[in-house]
Amino acid sequence: MAEPAVRDEIESLRRELERHNRLYYVEAKPEVPDREFDRLLKRLEALEAEHPEFDDPNSPTRRVGGAPIDGFTTVEHRVPMLSIENVFDEASLAEFDARVRKGLGDEPFAYTLEYKIDGVALAVVYEDGRLARAVTRGDGVRGDDVTHTARTVRDLPLTWAGDASAVIEVRGECYMTNSEFAKVRAAQIERGDEPAANPRNFTAGSLKLLDPKVAAERPLRFLAHGLGHHEGVTAETHTAYLESLSTAGFVVTPGVRRASSLDEVTAAIGEMTAEVATLDFEVDGIVLKVDRFDQRDTLGLRSKSPRWAIAVKWERYEATTKLNDVRFQVGKTGRVTPVAELEPVEIAGTTVSRASLHNADEIARLDIKIGDAVVVEKAGKIIPHVVRVEAATRDGKERAIAFPVGCPVCDTVLTRGVDEKTGREDVDFRCMSPQCPARVRGTLEFFASRTAMDVDGLGVKLIDQLVDAGLLKGIADIYRLAERREQILELERVGEKSVDNLIAAVAETKSRPLWRLITGLNIRHVGSSTARVLADEFGTLDEIMAQPVESLAATEEIGDVVAASIRAYFDAPANRALIEDLRTLGLNFGTPVEDRPAETDASAGPLAGKTVVVTGTLENFTRDEAEEAVRAAGGKTSKSVSRKTDYVVAGARAGSKKAKAEKLGVEVLDEAALAKLLVK
Repeated sequence: MAEPAVRDEIESLRRELERHNRLYYVEAKPEVPDREFDRLLKRLEALEAEHPEFDDPNSPTRRVGGAPIDGFTTVEHRVPMLSIENVFDEASLAEFDARVRKGLGDEPFAYTLEYKIDGVALAVVYEDGRLARAVTRGDGVRGDDVTHTARTVRDLPLTWAGDASAVIEVRGECYMTNSEFAKVRAAQIERGDEPAANPRNFTAGSLKLLDPKVAAERPLRFLAHGLGHHEGVTAETHTAYLESLSTAGFVVTPGVRRASSLDEVTAAIGEMTAEVATLDFEVDGIVLKVDRFDQRDTLGLRSKSPRWAIAVKWERYEATTKLNDVRFQVGKTGRVTPVAELEPVEIAGTTVSRASLHNADEIARLDIKIGDAVVVEKAGKIIPHVVRVEAATRDGKERAIAFPVGCPVCDTVLTRGVDEKTGREDVDFRCMSPQCPARVRGTLEFFASRTAMDVDGLGVKLIDQLVDAGLLKGIADIYRLAERREQILELERVGEKSVDNLIAAVAETKSRPLWRLITGLNIRHVGSSTARVLADEFGTLDEIMAQPVESLAATEEIGDVVAASIRAYFDAPANRALIEDLRTLGLNFGTPVEDRPAETDASAGPLAGKTVVVTGTLENFTRDEAEEAVRAAGGKTSKSVSRKTDYVVAGARAGSKKAKAEKLGVEVLDEAALAKLLVK
């Protein structure tokens, strides 16, 4: 093969492999199976071995490691990697805010808020569009060159997809997810090796390996969150910079909020703190940064920390107690959650006797056993969780936790499938039996809730009684309660008036809008907003059920994952049987689009042709009521903010949607302004 042809094939393979790396690790949308990826990689390796003249340190083949190095080179940071001042209470946070406002002379400004990831700080330099150097933080002035191991981090781009002429130092955290660390630790224990203590230490040790081939075997990740030395970067704000990084192929720190006042900051911190338990990586605080780069320059730096940033850390309230047992809960989707039953202990003024252990991976990561002494933490006085085991106190009487093979309620074999959104193995085990009593209870509670059909009087306790008595076995049985009035009256603490009110409330729900019924069916990934979109687009439940997955996916705000879930739900015989049962019972299945009354009033309404997003907590409306009012006034509602959005109605704790609206220049309304628009 002629040299130009070889070079062209090598470059083509490199581009293709990097594209597949990004699809898999960054976008979670793999296009090819692992076997095909490996075939392309082996072909590239063979060509590079035959033609060393085309060697490139940023080739995708370096993801699996190059030659070992002799030792580390110390590199001076062109812009020091300063530490960030910590605060632990609202008074200190208010003092920081007052200093910023004074320093900016009351000039309008905004903060960004992002999770402080407990990883290893890394500065990655790109020159001429290629990864040139990766350096640890070190002492903030100098760090170790770990380029050889950084190239093995699968979601760290080897080439810069932005302006190739720019010199840019992307700062972020190298880390390992908790679920991946659990697998690593389990493998170490199985081999008889000393297990790693925590994800951060294991990540730091992996970056400091001299042999990159060993580092390549470890599932390291990178989250970008900062900007170091740069030439040619045009972003004026941190928010815009993060967006440009995302476009260029980086995974950026998730869940970033924007806030313009101390009240908004406090609300955002509350939201983010509550979400920490759902993250698959370690977090030890929330970082608050002034968004505009020119305002950062105005505020300047101290000797060790910037004046424009602060880390809000939680007071960590800990106590040591004993793990007495683990029980397994089954939710409405069949998800099985292990719950730690603890010897009651007081933490931050409350008695804690239970804590979620999340999933089997978390149990493996903690290496926790029944009878262990465990440290339980409430960070920021939120939901307690087990942070570590005091293994040194073990006496040999501890028992391993056996995750059930069958559902703990109905004994159906549990499955651990593939997460539709990531394409990777699901971290959760699920009971897939629709007849499982636990799933039935959860489904009934959700169907009757205000989010779905809003059945007045059908609460959790009554549902439990009805299920235990055999009077409720599924959703359709709710509409047969009138036939079972006398049997219901035999239940404890149930009177005639309450039963008659319940029967009347159930009958009233038969005429509820179609979107409420779709919501109540508990289709995976379909909440009330998606249910509205489906009802508005297709008109009837029969029309929705008739749609191929391609048609569903092409519907605005649906997409491939949700479309596949909808199609799978309606293809299941048991669900089809339920739908037909509900039809016989007289529920509203919608109106064909062509038979809908002319929307003359709405089309002439004050919000005709306008797209509105409602976010946050309103005082005089629920969010559903506000959206109904918008539609009645001729407007269209959406769950996401874009340049096509006309208004964002923001209540308390509005969060990221309000921030995005401000960034895009979309008009933000408060509740009073919405009320005025509705009556114009």
